[in-house]
Amino acid sequence: MTKALDVARDLLRCPSVTPADAGALGILEKLLKGAGFETHRLTFSEPGADDTDNLYARIGTAAPHIAFAGHTDVVPPGDDAAWSHDAFAADVDGGVLYGRGAVDMKGAIACTVAAVLDYLEANDGKPAGSISFLITGDEEGPAVNGTVKLLDWAAKRGEKFDHCLLGEPSNVDAIGDCIKVGRRGSLSGTLIVEGRQGHVAYPDRAHNPLPDLASMVAALNTDPLDQGTDHFPPSNLEFLSIDTGNPAWNVIPAQVRARFNIRHNDYRTQDSLRALIEERVEKLSGNRITARIEWEPSNADAFLTQPGAFTDLVVAAIEEVTQRRPKLDTGGGTSDARFIVNYCPVLEFGLVGQTMHQIDERTPVADLEALTKIYRGVLDRYFK
Repeated sequence: MTKALDVARDLLRCPSVTPADAGALGILEKLLKGAGFETHRLTFSEPGADDTDNLYARIGTAAPHIAFAGHTDVVPPGDDAAWSHDAFAADVDGGVLYGRGAVDMKGAIACTVAAVLDYLEANDGKPAGSISFLITGDEEGPAVNGTVKLLDWAAKRGEKFDHCLLGEPSNVDAIGDCIKVGRRGSLSGTLIVEGRQGHVAYPDRAHNPLPDLASMVAALNTDPLDQGTDHFPPSNLEFLSIDTGNPAWNVIPAQVRARFNIRHNDYRTQDSLRALIEERVEKLSGNRITARIEWEPSNADAFLTQPGAFTDLVVAAIEEVTQRRPKLDTGGGTSDARFIVNYCPVLEFGLVGQTMHQIDERTPVADLEALTKIYRGVLDRYFK
């Protein structure tokens, strides 16, 4: 029987910092090929972005078709000397697995593989339907040459998915406390306010844009964007930095720029949200302030998988193993689920996310074992 811990340790030993693969996909491909999966390694390209290696694997030809999705790329380890265990040694100490990607999300990928291989072994090597793996290497990066293109490639081949489980670290404090049924969207921009440069001793000969910007920032932060929806909290706009590019102490700057990010729910589209902010900026500017917004491109739309039979099935599998009924949540950052939802209903359920992206990222081995049992329970129910 393939153990999740063994697979996880093999994956963690691959220093697959975005966009490097470092052998991680090869480990998965070998395991899945050995179990009878048809596998495809696909490298996608995009001007201005690094080429990214991806893996698609499928066993079975019939419906229903469940896909397990994930990414083997990881963020940099940071200060190597600050780790209590080498970030890529995959050490187990006191029943805890240490390493970059242990939580986000090589550990969960290992659990899905172990659960699927165990299910196949118990069912003569054949699912009562189809099982696929969609594994990418650029989720922690720009996310342009990974899942979004892998899904497009699969669709052009005629692949159709009925449901998907994405193993992002969804749980907050303990395995079984949370399922992500959606994600907020992310939209970034820069508010630019123009002034007139001049000497600070002669303010009547200049126009300082900083007080104008300050009043606009305060107003944009004060007025709510919406009241939230049934499954999402209110959208929020947060300013991140203010810069004039002015090194002098005796010069009133000609321009000031304020960067901001909006995490938004499904009440508005990104286009309608842009229109709302621009309308508010125009109103605040009046006939006195010269201001505009430069928007950053975004592929991070808000989405929601409506609770239903698939959600109930996953909840039942979680409850059986953990005796916890998970909260259905839409918080947190973005994930590749925003691409998958265009093809089939998708839920996110993985390990506890408290140490993701941190020094000494780690997960208890017991959590790996519990998550494997949950995934196995999902498969048993799905194909019953």
